[in-house]
Amino acid sequence: MSTRTTTTTQTAGQPHGQPPGTPDPRSGLRTAGPGAAEDRSPRLRTPFSVLDRSRTRRGRPEAEALRDTIDLARHAEALGYHRFWVSEHHSVPGVAGSAPTVLAAAVASATSRIRVGTGGVMLPNHRPLVVAEQFGVLEALFPGRIDMGLGRSVGFTDGIRRALGTDKEAADSFAAQLRELTAYFTDGPRPHPQVHARPAEGLRVPAFVLATGAGAHIAARAGLALVIGDLRGRDAMQAAIDRYRSTFEPSPLWPHPYVVVSGTVAVAETPEQAHRLLLPEAWSLAHSRTHGVFPPLEPADTITAREPDLPPKQRAFYESALAGHIHGTEPEVAAQLDELLTRTGADEFLVTTSTYDRGALLESYERLARVVGVSG
Repeated sequence: MSTRTTTTTQTAGQPHGQPPGTPDPRSGLRTAGPGAAEDRSPRLRTPFSVLDRSRTRRGRPEAEALRDTIDLARHAEALGYHRFWVSEHHSVPGVAGSAPTVLAAAVASATSRIRVGTGGVMLPNHRPLVVAEQFGVLEALFPGRIDMGLGRSVGFTDGIRRALGTDKEAADSFAAQLRELTAYFTDGPRPHPQVHARPAEGLRVPAFVLATGAGAHIAARAGLALVIGDLRGRDAMQAAIDRYRSTFEPSPLWPHPYVVVSGTVAVAETPEQAHRLLLPEAWSLAHSRTHGVFPPLEPADTITAREPDLPPKQRAFYESALAGHIHGTEPEVAAQLDELLTRTGADEFLVTTSTYDRGALLESYERLARVVGVSG
């Protein structure tokens, strides 16, 4: 199998301008020395991380979803995953994770080694100074373990946006907000030079941009790491990755491009069991597209019982939501990951799987850990 390549001749996953074997303070990895990984396939040389959205489940209290997230973080650390991230959603019935920096603090307190961060804080909903202060506090409390994942999405509905004090057009200011936020860490130029984010200034917190729309271009111009998903549209995703790498402008936070590909991965004993893991999230997404409400996850059996009676429009959304994910037995998933990682040259993979059956979800992560060679 061929070695992954990027737009330069660097060793896959090795930062520009750093000798092999030295720590990379942004990725949290040590770069491989000569000959350290030549006998391993691309998927085994790629760090794997976890993003959990604290999805609620039908008939279960919302607070339980947050406790489930912390429990999953402990398992991810024990299994050897690289990062554990949490998300930000406001007034969404199926998601309990509304305060990512608060939840990240709880996750970091419950673990000891795994990197912890956000995927992400939606910057249009916040003042950059406050975000800098929050991540400064996190990094001060958990030094060397905190990541700052940032997105440009705004509230789900007009009412949510009004409650947050923002509007749809706020996303257009994302690039300027990024510049202000990162300047608080580097003491760079910002609108209010007399203002300092305590204790963020001088701390090294890796910053990642979640790519939606123009996100890949913004990440390249800002000199930040890129997180990009949608495995259903792989050609468009690859084009965005290529543009990001070719237009990347080094910054004090990231002197080289760094690409994190994100997506759902479901691994089980049989292909049919892996497919069942995908059903709750696919149904919830299809329901949101046809009813305007993103509901809690339901058991797979409940969803399969509905399938014969789905209206055509909802069936189309449901089938679309099931497409493009990586799933199957361990050998099948290994082959799919090899193909994807070899094509994209990703520096890291962020797994975003959600399902109703928590036991099956933990088993999926255990099987994936064997597939990709991480170890606790």
